[in-house]
Amino acid sequence: MPIDALREALPDFAWDQKRNLDAVITETLLSDQQRWGCLLACAYATDNPTLIRHMESAAGPLLSDKARNAAKLAATLMAMNTVYYGALNLLDNHDYRGAPANLSMTALSQTDVDKIDFELWAFAISAMAQCGACLNVHESELHKRGVTLERVQAALRIAASVSAMNTALRIKQATAA
Repeated sequence: MPIDALREALPDFAWDQKRNLDAVITETLLSDQQRWGCLLACAYATDNPTLIRHMESAAGPLLSDKARNAAKLAATLMAMNTVYYGALNLLDNHDYRGAPANLSMTALSQTDVDKIDFELWAFAISAMAQCGACLNVHESELHKRGVTLERVQAALRIAASVSAMNTALRIKQATAA
């Protein structure tokens, strides 16, 4: 199974992350596309080639070409939005909040995957980037569409797990002799 390669790539000290990986890949609150798309989108958001390669290998066969592309769209769109809206949220001067962003965000209206799936992926990436403004927008959109707190938390657990795996792999890469 391709996910075994990712588990094996994690260093020994990351035994919690190995357990969390097993937990999130067997999560039953999300559909397969929601779960694996979220894992892949979060991996793309890490910028870690090792993590991305392993996650593509594991998730790729389980997702359609359109879903894989939508995961890339979510990662790149949220890379932009978490910087822009995260900065607006941090600024003491609130005058910027009323001005148009003038940034292309057509990916938000993509139709290659269900809107809920895309919103879950965007929400998870927002959590990884710690962008409160983006988190609240996507969480609100998910609740408007009837997504339960438990399903939102499942996406949050995926984001947390991918973030921790990224850190473990970066430590391993940095300390390798």
